[in-house]
Amino acid sequence: MNFNIAVIPGDGIGPEIVEQTKYVLEKVGDVYGHKFQFTEVLAGGCAIDKMGEALPAETLEVCKKSDAVLLGAVGGYKWDNLPGNQRPEQALLGLRKGLGLYANLRPAILFDDLKDACPLKPEIIGDGLDICVVRELTGGIYFGEKGFKETELGKAAYDVEIYSEGEVERIARRAFEIARKRNKKVTSVDKANILESSRLWRSVVEKVAKEYPDVSLNHMYVDNASMQLVRNPKQFDVIVTSNMFGDILSDEASMITGSIGMLPSASLGEDNIGLYEPVHGSAPDIAGQDKANPIATILSAAMMLRYTFDLEEEADAVENAVKKVLSQNYRTEDIMSEGMILVGGKKMGELIREQIS
Repeated sequence: MNFNIAVIPGDGIGPEIVEQTKYVLEKVGDVYGHKFQFTEVLAGGCAIDKMGEALPAETLEVCKKSDAVLLGAVGGYKWDNLPGNQRPEQALLGLRKGLGLYANLRPAILFDDLKDACPLKPEIIGDGLDICVVRELTGGIYFGEKGFKETELGKAAYDVEIYSEGEVERIARRAFEIARKRNKKVTSVDKANILESSRLWRSVVEKVAKEYPDVSLNHMYVDNASMQLVRNPKQFDVIVTSNMFGDILSDEASMITGSIGMLPSASLGEDNIGLYEPVHGSAPDIAGQDKANPIATILSAAMMLRYTFDLEEEADAVENAVKKVLSQNYRTEDIMSEGMILVGGKKMGELIREQIS
């Protein structure tokens, strides 16, 4: 099978981690008889420097014509003083909107060999954690009306939270479909005791839940959910929530694994075109030093194999290769601990490729 992948190396360590991920995909292709065609395009800070904008039109066009998009990272202190609408991060918003990517999937997995890095007590994490946060990506307060107005207390700013029934319905359905392949439990997080948008959210989620009688549903206010993630995280399977709440809770869920730099993500649309990227940032302070951990990006590619290309066996092979290398005590600097074997990003990529067979 042949697949066309638009590749956005981006800024900072992005080019390094993307390079190792491409090598892993090529190894998957060799072993399983697939051909991955990569087309590199610019987005983020490097695009601002070369093209004058974070998301050039030609980049979006290439992405639209591709089967999937692999992204390294965008941003960095070099562009911190630019106005908000001109920053590198605008490329992400533009890609999500331009590709119709409404569902962000962020697994928070505690690897057995990295349990010591978890900030929670052993009795809380038990035999490990595996949570999937499904965040609505194209609606809510991030995309609602915004602006300024004068008040008797001076200048005021506003951002409007708005959701339609259709937006909630499609993200809820995605969450229930994912839960069916996991532990068949969905927790919908909102603020229905205060917000009208959350009350609509809750009613639509309950309507969709009737289509999935095999999946249990419970509701939780966002403030309680943030507490429960550190008090009793094992109660969660799939969490579905709004754009802003998901932005916050997915970072918290990732951090309780103790290795935010290890975690992948996928952003999906209706036709399963996906944008796949690591959760971590561009880390410009270590760029070019072979210190960057490529595992999160490699695991993002495994999600690409599973969700966009429907290659379950190949995705399992990549994930198992990562687990095998970790079990052999190899570590990059960000996850290094006493008694482990320190390797650079290139070596880590090589070790993972060797385990794919």
